[in-house]
Amino acid sequence: MLAIHTKFISATNRKGSRIKATSDNGHSVIVSRNDALDGHLVHFEAVKALIIKHEIIGGDISNMCYGGSSDGKGFTFVFCESKV
Repeated sequence: MLAIHTKFISATNRKGSRIKATSDNGHSVIVSRNDALDGHLVHFEAVKALIIKHEIIGGDISNMCYGGSSDGKGFTFVFCESKV
């Protein structure tokens, strides 16, 4: 089973707000926050970018579970059918 953790990164003077996704196996990606989306969907975009960039999950990612993180800044996504 693979868990991917996401975290909101606040805007700075040089960059807009972003979402960082990090997998259990150490891969990570940072994407710009999509203001058209809300809640966990914003974070799921970062998860999808991580999966595409590092090719870490085979199969259907629509079957997922997620929950809030302990720091309140992100989510944890768990793909029960992953082979990692």
